[in-house]
Amino acid sequence: MADLLDIFASAVGPIVAIAGVGYVLATVREIDPEPLNTAVVYVLAPALVFHSLATTRLEASTLLRVAVGIGVFTAVMWMIAELAGRAVGEEEPALSALVLVAIFTNSGNLGIPVSDFAFGEVGRQTAVLFLSVQSVLMYTVGVYVASRSSGSAGLEGVRRVFYIPLVYAVVAALGARALDLIPPADTAAMETLQLVGDASIPLMLLILGIQLARSNTAAAVSRAWPATALKLGVAPVVGLGVALALGFQNPTVARVFVLETAMPAAVTPLILVIEFAGSARSDGVLVSEYVSTCVFLTTLLAIPALTVLIAILQSGIVI
Repeated sequence: MADLLDIFASAVGPIVAIAGVGYVLATVREIDPEPLNTAVVYVLAPALVFHSLATTRLEASTLLRVAVGIGVFTAVMWMIAELAGRAVGEEEPALSALVLVAIFTNSGNLGIPVSDFAFGEVGRQTAVLFLSVQSVLMYTVGVYVASRSSGSAGLEGVRRVFYIPLVYAVVAALGARALDLIPPADTAAMETLQLVGDASIPLMLLILGIQLARSNTAAAVSRAWPATALKLGVAPVVGLGVALALGFQNPTVARVFVLETAMPAAVTPLILVIEFAGSARSDGVLVSEYVSTCVFLTTLLAIPALTVLIAILQSGIVI
């Protein structure tokens, strides 16, 4: 018990505290998270991604394994979510919403800070890579799944992947590494990038708290449990299986990979559902309310779940 309390205090507690500030702030003041989110997406997160990938000590083979692992994890969870959703009687558009909740994790707002606090610099670098690859999948695979719920092709939405600054930050960082153009870490340019990137972590958590405070959960709680079980119960097991199958040479990278797959539901699927499913309902419940409820429930329940998982991963019992 003492170990769990220590882990909570050192790795999860700070995350909860900062997100809690955002939650309280949003309940006492009318705050629009969109401008904050824009700053993160277009400035802070790309700086974090570029600096982390440019300075990472992870080998190229490790980076490739992580990218492949994310693809495999996404495919397996998609198949499981489709089967589980149909088994419990879900139909479109709720079925596609369930799939989106199951396959995409909150690897940004929550995943990067938790991995950083729990596993240090390697944890942060691995989490940044996870976020980068998943962002591309969200605006390709995610757009397809979201548009499927409305019966449209959604190919226009896939173009958004070319407007994601994170994608270009990844390409620029890897290109600069390949050409040996990375400035020394103590130069003004790199120190500025690090400063800007570091600012993204607390702001991500504040945004998470604000978004949770704005969620309408009452109407869809009873419908959200299958997706919640997939997200918090099945996804970490699938993530562990993928990590073991890929055979990461660095055990810390493998542990962070599993930790990232165990994160609660991401917020971006909610944005995709709102755009493509609009005001669609399933058994009287707005699909957007269903997704926001899943985000709220998985985030709330992830606090104790992640504490236990971090303890298991840090002990080296499974990896």
